[in-house]
Amino acid sequence: MKLCSTRIAIIGAGKGGTALLDLLHQIPDVEIVGIADRDPTAPGLTRARDLNVLVAERVENLIQNHGVNLIMDVTGDPSMEPLIHTLKRPGAEVLSGAATRLLWKLVQHQSKLEAELFQADKLAGLGSFAAGIAHDINNPLQLILGLAENLEEEQDLAVVHEQARDITQAVKRTSAICRDLTRYARRNGAGEEVMVNLNTKLDEALRIARYAVTLQDVTVVKRYAEEASVMGNPDELLHVFVNLITNAVQAITDHGTLTLQTTVGPDGLVSASVSDTGCGIPKEALSKIFEPLYTTKPPGKGTGLGLYNVMSVISKMDGHICVESDVGVGTTFRIEFPQVQPTISCAPL
Repeated sequence: MKLCSTRIAIIGAGKGGTALLDLLHQIPDVEIVGIADRDPTAPGLTRARDLNVLVAERVENLIQNHGVNLIMDVTGDPSMEPLIHTLKRPGAEVLSGAATRLLWKLVQHQSKLEAELFQADKLAGLGSFAAGIAHDINNPLQLILGLAENLEEEQDLAVVHEQARDITQAVKRTSAICRDLTRYARRNGAGEEVMVNLNTKLDEALRIARYAVTLQDVTVVKRYAEEASVMGNPDELLHVFVNLITNAVQAITDHGTLTLQTTVGPDGLVSASVSDTGCGIPKEALSKIFEPLYTTKPPGKGTGLGLYNVMSVISKMDGHICVESDVGVGTTFRIEFPQVQPTISCAPL
């Protein structure tokens, strides 16, 4: 059994219960013993199963659980408070009523701030993409212009068809650039957790990152494992990988190597790593790189939010990120994702 200072039972699986789940499961010193709701279709129950939190079939069973030392009532039901005080074990404390409503508001406010920081970092990063975007769009536009001018005087129908196909392909390339950037810049949808193929997402991040950094003198090595998939928000994972790849390439000052790797262990544990042969991170900075607003880049080159957002996303997924770096040798960021568990029905507590 996991040893924790606080073992919590959540009564109510509506918006408040779901918000508490998302907040509390990220805190190392807290264990959510279970969640219960008299409505079997409550959204928090589905979320709990996704997080491998036990779902109690009866509210009464969860209240009477021996290991619980804090019961959080977010039902808003006046009849629930006396029931809890009647059934709870000695020593168990209760948080309900106005206190839980205030906590819910604080959770919502924190979530909103995190979302705004995440979006601000993405939009600030788009500014550094401008030169790369202009270059990649200008090339097919110049091709289209040249082919269109040729068509004005071309009499050979076979040549006309060939040049029309070239124009179509150039338009498709330009459209793909706009589609990738639009998808990256959009605001994340809440609760969009699906199975995400890490190999595909790393490739997509590499396409986007090259607008911000030049890959001309960088050798890209891919070592992908089959079936490297995790449950998560695809937009958030894309932003994580864009940040890590961009940082890695910026650390390479001359003809270096960028290595993207995914692994699937014998126990099913999935990991992804981004490695570079760049300048490395000084040891005194390693303990600070995930702090908000901390950056080693010169003014105007970084927001200090990139790695903070990376850590926030991975923590929300119950994952783990570590970094190994040697000055003058290079850096590796490695993310270990939680195993995807099949959904099973839970027995009563």
